[in-house]
Amino acid sequence: MRIGLPKESKAGELRVALTPEALGALAAKGHEVVLESGAGQGAGFTDADYAAQGVGIVDAPAPAYRADVVVKVKAPTDADWRHLQPNAMLLCFLNLPSSRELAATLLSQRITTLAYDTIEDRNGRLPILAPMSVISGELAITMGAHTLLASSGGRGVAIKGARVVIFGAGNVGTAAAKMALALGADVTVISNPGMRMAKLAHQLGMNARTAAVTPTAVTQAVAGADLVIGAINTRGGPTPKLLTRAHIRSMGEGAVLVDVCIDGGGIAETSRQTTHSNPIYLDEGVLHIGIPNMPAAVPRSASLALSAAIAPVVEALATKGLATALREDDGLASGLQLFAGQVTHKSVASVLGRPWVDPDALLHAC
Repeated sequence: MRIGLPKESKAGELRVALTPEALGALAAKGHEVVLESGAGQGAGFTDADYAAQGVGIVDAPAPAYRADVVVKVKAPTDADWRHLQPNAMLLCFLNLPSSRELAATLLSQRITTLAYDTIEDRNGRLPILAPMSVISGELAITMGAHTLLASSGGRGVAIKGARVVIFGAGNVGTAAAKMALALGADVTVISNPGMRMAKLAHQLGMNARTAAVTPTAVTQAVAGADLVIGAINTRGGPTPKLLTRAHIRSMGEGAVLVDVCIDGGGIAETSRQTTHSNPIYLDEGVLHIGIPNMPAAVPRSASLALSAAIAPVVEALATKGLATALREDDGLASGLQLFAGQVTHKSVASVLGRPWVDPDALLHAC
């Protein structure tokens, strides 16, 4: 099987999906593996590192996209998707609900997509998204703390003792809560009741407050907060808009919102995407950060974690083929969002307003 790894073109994206060792392991098993020159540079991996592992180096994106399986970090940009070959297989963080034009293009080209953000393990967890979520949660606190500084335009509050409100008790929210507590912040976590919330409440103990999502709890927690973190993940669906403009206004001048769930549209009416080079904007007196690829701020660490999670998936697809790999692993099948010009993920189909097609029927026809 031919496996291609093109260079990321999204603004500020310095991660690489697979390390030299991971791609080399695929090459050692007889697969043709090609890398676009410079794809690993941002994460500290040179072309020579990949070549030493038996990886072919190409000088342009097109040859890397002309592969049976294209492995990326983020979804293709407008400059990227034109290189995709009809009926190719694409692996990446996809977030189709917020990219309707890309969804339409991929469907018209009959591209098969396996989205990292919905691939599950046998316990229903998200093994590829999880390490990126942990990094994002930690970065949300450090970025938020820096933005609170007067020199950054914030209200001049130190993170120690600052009022931090976190929406979501998943991997992002848990990592953010632990980081904020370690720095001495006053922490409140708001999430839907359930096992995740109970587990986090047990971990945090008396050091932080937890509350269920209700209009009263949201209003009371956000008013006067120094730092709010949006950390809600709805698998394949849009982020609920829990915060109105009035909520944001109630935080007060110089407060900070770090919206980690911006890929799904963001948690607030005021949320919009930003970039690593231009991360902050002001709305209702509050400084907003909405970087959709936050782990790219630490590309070496993030790439090592990402590669370790992705490599087994690529190996299964390359060794067994799509149909067999998905039949043998229901969790992997959860990542199948588009196949043969059809939407095969229920949440994505609902958001896009397209019919859902049972992937089993399509795969059995393979």
